[in-house]
Amino acid sequence: MYVVISYDISEDKRRTKIHSLLKSYGQWMQFSVFECDLTETQYAKLRVRLSKLIKPDQDSIRFYFLCCGCQRKVERIGGEPPRDDTIFFADGGG
Repeated sequence: MYVVISYDISEDKRRTKIHSLLKSYGQWMQFSVFECDLTETQYAKLRVRLSKLIKPDQDSIRFYFLCCGCQRKVERIGGEPPRDDTIFFADGGG
């Protein structure tokens, strides 16, 4: 499932923890926005981990689920292109 996650966290320390956690699940797009391609299990684990980090009366995290058709309709104007941090290893065999 493709999920756009946005957050509004009131405290710097919690915000940093949430940012670090989300970085291990997806691509950081803007200050408080990540795009993640997750399995249902990954999403469930992420949601539990996030819920343990926030203070619900002060913080907010939103999950926007995009179908394949909607993903193709995403447009971007300006800003840096997303970085692909994927590391590929050349096949040493012949």
